Amino acid sequence: MRVAFIGNALPRRCGIATFTTDLEQAVSMLPEIVESGILAMRDPGGDYLWPAHVVRSIDQNDPAQYRAAADAINEAGYDVACLQHEFGIFGGEAGCLILDLIAGLTMPLVTTLHTVLDRPSPAQRVVMEAVLAASARVIVMAQKGRSILIETYSADPGKICVIPHGIPDEPFADSDAAKQRRGFPGRQVILTFGLISPNKGIETMIEAMPAIVERCPDAVYVVMGATHPHLLRDAGESYRLGLMERVEELGLGNHVVFLNRFAERPELLDHIAMCDVYVTPYRDEAQMTSGTLAYAHGLGRAVVSTPYWHAAELLGNGSGMLVPFDDGPRMGEAVADLLVDGPARQVMANNAYVASRPMIWAHVAQRYGEAFREALRSPVGIRLRAGRAAPLALPILPLPATSNRHFKAMCDDTGLFQHAIRSIPDRRHGYCVDDNARALLLCIQPDNRLDGALALAAHFASFVQHAWNSDYRRFRNFMSFERRWLEPAGSQDSHGRTLWALGVCAASSDPGLAAWATDLFVEALPTVLEFTAPRSWAFALLGLDAYCPVHPGDTVADAIRHRLAGRLVRLLRDTATDPWPWFEDRLTYDNARLCEALIRTGGRIGDADMLAAGLASLRWLLGMQTAPAGHFRPIGSQGFMLAQRTPLPFDQQPLEACATVAACRAARQHDRSELWISSAHQAFAWFLGENDLAVSLVDIESGSCRDGLHPDRANDNRGAESVLSYLLALADMRAMVRRGPSFPAPPDSPPDKVPLDG
Repeated sequence: MRVAFIGNALPRRCGIATFTTDLEQAVSMLPEIVESGILAMRDPGGDYLWPAHVVRSIDQNDPAQYRAAADAINEAGYDVACLQHEFGIFGGEAGCLILDLIAGLTMPLVTTLHTVLDRPSPAQRVVMEAVLAASARVIVMAQKGRSILIETYSADPGKICVIPHGIPDEPFADSDAAKQRRGFPGRQVILTFGLISPNKGIETMIEAMPAIVERCPDAVYVVMGATHPHLLRDAGESYRLGLMERVEELGLGNHVVFLNRFAERPELLDHIAMCDVYVTPYRDEAQMTSGTLAYAHGLGRAVVSTPYWHAAELLGNGSGMLVPFDDGPRMGEAVADLLVDGPARQVMANNAYVASRPMIWAHVAQRYGEAFREALRSPVGIRLRAGRAAPLALPILPLPATSNRHFKAMCDDTGLFQHAIRSIPDRRHGYCVDDNARALLLCIQPDNRLDGALALAAHFASFVQHAWNSDYRRFRNFMSFERRWLEPAGSQDSHGRTLWALGVCAASSDPGLAAWATDLFVEALPTVLEFTAPRSWAFALLGLDAYCPVHPGDTVADAIRHRLAGRLVRLLRDTATDPWPWFEDRLTYDNARLCEALIRTGGRIGDADMLAAGLASLRWLLGMQTAPAGHFRPIGSQGFMLAQRTPLPFDQQPLEACATVAACRAARQHDRSELWISSAHQAFAWFLGENDLAVSLVDIESGSCRDGLHPDRANDNRGAESVLSYLLALADMRAMVRRGPSFPAPPDSPPDKVPLDG
């Protein structure tokens, strides 16, 4: 097995650099590992002489280097990538640039989370959920981290592994010899080590020292470590100098020693060995791991700590003492008690040493090896090894505010115009029931955020009613600007889409709208049994999914639902092959609606096989719609007629992104896999510029959406189907927010909305 580690590395001076280096060296000793190496992050101004096991470096703020690193990992033939994740070591908002790297990987990803936030910012949530979605296995170092991932991020519990922070395998030793070597003979030594910054709580320990010295006159507090590089860059040594001034004010010059340097491992271990009590007086509860605490615990030192998450778990078995945050008197009392009671201190030290044996690096490396093997056997690992990239949630801003300015501009007192020349309605092409039915559907979505939605719904309902041709039992589709119907009956798809809108309206909370929609739905529904177009069946099924629960006594509708769903299932069964598990021998338009229809119907009627078929076909479609770089790539219209082959990338249409978001929302309601969250995110990001041309199709201020992507440019026309696709997808994304913490919350400020009659 070949493993590529991504993170910081020595000689960079930070805890993650030490951890990554130690982990890579330990994993490299496993018998199944034939090659390992580190891709090291280089911070601004960092100039390091990398050792041989660092195979590549990445400039933190250079997006191109992240993509190049992914290509290099792929070309080197690594089997697994292991990411050491901490928001601050990667570039972009909340470290989002790392998502470009993991999007391009063609092997499974195992991620170690060094920070797990229970109250993330919107940007941090986006990045974390993207990393979770891309990872075949996720490693945290405490059970608290696992709980937060499940409760805050709805992470899949089955992919989370709890593996402790590794420690060196050192013999248990008395402190006297080390004190002699380090120049502290005859002293009772209290130690804190690590990079110095205000959140470490060193002030608390300094304030506690007078009480400790009163009981233990030979006590000395050794603060070992360089100032954190970020603090040093921004404020110099002002923080350390302030601590030293406070020491002098308290008359502790002979009892507090600062060792201002980053210690290499031998010196570090020797300093830990000399201490009688190790203290971590950290001020922030939300610290998921502390390498310094793990090291001190592993060398069998008595520990006094504040109850941040890692310490609360590690020391809860009698191998340490916990005191409240920022409580100098309690800290001083606990430390002094241990210093004056040698037998109690020895018992605590022995307990710590015994409890920490599973944490030695050799054992931790074995656990990582197991995680790597599990990742290779996971569905995402199998898919990637078969050569298809996994969908990944790409970084986007929180969901944009809703604006219906363009939507309003595309309407007159008849209905919604079909087309536009740039952003100007094109009257030459008139109207169609396809678009007006979808506009009706949008207006009754609970998450549409449209002003006067019911009034708008009535406007489009009037168009739908006028489209009904009772002589043909069909809906007419195209109407000229002069209000003349251009055909006695529209397409099968337009009839199905109209049934979809009517079925949803029939479940509306508005009694008048619901009664009208119910009557017309019942009258128009039976005709769909004559249709042969699979998408017309799917659209009707989506309407039936909303209609049947509020009309449980309509046995005719229920029978039609079962017949249409059966047709789709048989079509999939009869057409699908192993390399092409699809309903048809080609991919065309609105593809995800076929999957959504089976998912919603199977879930509603309790048909597990139907639901599974819908989910499986959607998984395959998501792979077909994922570009090698990891972003959403809709099925191009230039390839609609090509049977059973990789789709052509252009022209790309908003309809496909909208359908994919909706299908993933449906899938998420029945299957808690993070794939559906990340894929909905990925498809919606296409509107905002995460696409083949890196061009945003949406003008957020007006709410308009361009008609798609050509190979060389965006289509600047902004017709009805495009704006409806964007606004429907946005409503579905908001619905996913409402159902659970899966996406950034939308802005609190009032959206820019203009009523139709305003």
